[in-house]
Amino acid sequence: MPMPRMTLSRLGANMALSGVPGRVVTMLALSLMTVVVAGCGKNGAAAPGAGSGARPPAEVGVVTVAPRDIGLVTELPGRLEASRIAQVRARAAGILQKRLFKEGSDVKAGQALFAIDPAPYTAVAASARANQARAEANVAQATALAERYRPLVEANAISKQEYANAVAAQKQAEADVAVAKANVQTASINLGYASVTSPISGRIGRALVTEGALVGQGEATPLAIVQQIDPVFVNFTQSASEVLRLRNAMASGQFKKASGPDAASVRVVLEDGTEYAMAGRLLFSDLTVDATTGQITLRAEVPNPSGQLLPGLYVRVRLEQAQATNAITLPQQAVTRTAQGDTVMVVGDDGKVSSRTVKIGTARENDWVILEGLKAGEKVMVDGFQKLQPGATVRPVPWKTAAAQPPAAAASAASPAASAPAAATK
Repeated sequence: MPMPRMTLSRLGANMALSGVPGRVVTMLALSLMTVVVAGCGKNGAAAPGAGSGARPPAEVGVVTVAPRDIGLVTELPGRLEASRIAQVRARAAGILQKRLFKEGSDVKAGQALFAIDPAPYTAVAASARANQARAEANVAQATALAERYRPLVEANAISKQEYANAVAAQKQAEADVAVAKANVQTASINLGYASVTSPISGRIGRALVTEGALVGQGEATPLAIVQQIDPVFVNFTQSASEVLRLRNAMASGQFKKASGPDAASVRVVLEDGTEYAMAGRLLFSDLTVDATTGQITLRAEVPNPSGQLLPGLYVRVRLEQAQATNAITLPQQAVTRTAQGDTVMVVGDDGKVSSRTVKIGTARENDWVILEGLKAGEKVMVDGFQKLQPGATVRPVPWKTAAAQPPAAAASAASPAASAPAAATK
């Protein structure tokens, strides 16, 4: 029992009257109070928790093993490229008079883009047509002369040499007509080059020349570039050793080939981490390995109707080339990776936890693909490792991701961390 306050006060007063210094009186009083409190602790009630029952099993989150066919997805770096690129060049020499398109717009094949001064080519075309008309007139005259000489040579009214000359003149006139027609066609083509058109449909960039510039003099001057970006190509590389390992696994029956000619799907992941909505298809993989990098080049085609994917953009490609049969996926946090091997913690029916060595295939988003070491129906620990005690049993409960937890649980989990700084402030 604690000593009454009056007793301590009376003791101090008596010692003061006896001539004991006040500092000594205070020290003796504090010592006496400490002895009294210690005695109360020994004789009082038992400490909390003493005499209570055994601690209940710790609750741990587990996932139940369910084998299935899983697509093996490989994520590789890649770069986008336009499916068709055309350089618009001036094929006729002259002064550029007008630009007929809006920079950065979509153009159609055959659409007029630039106008070059056509006057010289118009004159050449007119001259060619005049030469054709003259040649045709000569043909008519030579043909009439040859026809008139035919009955005369049969009647021996003229010599055979004169008739032969008339026939040769007719054929030469006909050849002159053919040459004239070819010149007219050439002049028409050159006149058409004065109007520069788009060779393909696509999106055109900026104009490389301005009005008033002399183009096509001596060489085909570049005027603009048109790129077709629907669909768009994505070029990426894959390690040759990985390709060989995948082929060997498929040959042994561990993996099976994905549907489609080369891959089930090709997905493009943008720079901000979002996945492009439309899937692509693998076009080809190169037959040779780059001697400097040991990589194999692959190309995929991705639809791009909205023009969201731009040529030259660096992306990541998720490629599914094969499927693992009877494989298992586990959250990556459930697997412990060391130099000695990869292990997981398996919870038995009796609540005992044991370590199990597994064989990992590839990563699939936030999961590992487990190829060997587990059986259907087994429970694998995902969280609660800090609660494990040597030889103790646990109570497995279904594991839920952070996104699947209700807001109240997430708030309660965050409350201790939030209250700690407040307590420290106090």
